[in-house]
Amino acid sequence: MAEENKLTVRAVERALDILLCFTEASDLSLTEISQRVGLHKSTAHRLIASLEGKGFLVRNTASDKYRLGLRVWELAAGMSDTDEPAVVLLPEMERLRDLLGETVSLYVRDGLERVRVQAVQSKQVIRRVAQVGARLPLYVGASSKVLVAFAEPDDQLLQPESWPQELDMQRFQAQLEETRKLGFATSVEEREAGAAAIAAPVFNRSHKLVAALAVSGPANRLTLEQMLADAPAIVEAAKRMGKMLK
Repeated sequence: MAEENKLTVRAVERALDILLCFTEASDLSLTEISQRVGLHKSTAHRLIASLEGKGFLVRNTASDKYRLGLRVWELAAGMSDTDEPAVVLLPEMERLRDLLGETVSLYVRDGLERVRVQAVQSKQVIRRVAQVGARLPLYVGASSKVLVAFAEPDDQLLQPESWPQELDMQRFQAQLEETRKLGFATSVEEREAGAAAIAAPVFNRSHKLVAALAVSGPANRLTLEQMLADAPAIVEAAKRMGKMLK
């Protein structure tokens, strides 16, 4: 009986792994899914068939690829409009996107990573495309600086054993101090060539750090000078967002 329970739990874990594949791509073939989750194609196919039967996945017969089904969005619709920052703050993010013309993202911290929980894409032809659900390292980028600088001191992150050897920890710590002083952080091609970003902290009404609000775009358009000019609008938007949260 215990062994049967283990097998059932493992099947659930594998099915969830399959769904999580779609945080990185909107359409995936059976082969692509099986490779991403490390399963034999026959095993992956059985799990996909179950997810498809429940409406969590849909197969495009023309391309023979799968995408998320309506049942996923039904679950998302059940999220609390009053407690979920990604839902509550979306209108304000759209307003900021329209004001500045660049992509706007909302990040929260998860361990030693940051997760993009909401994004509003720029309407410009050349733009920085931000994918919701993406996990990024916490030791580089404007949003990372904000999430570390304004949180409780984190000894786990700033330890030699967990810090990438190719990065200068002292420089990062100096950037954290600057972030606290300015009230926002910037980055130019730190994580991705050709990209720049500026981020500000979102505190709730109890002055607890909830998220980092970021504006990102091509580095040749979102220059350091432009980011400094945009900073007051971003910081003010983050303050308005914080007043919406408990």
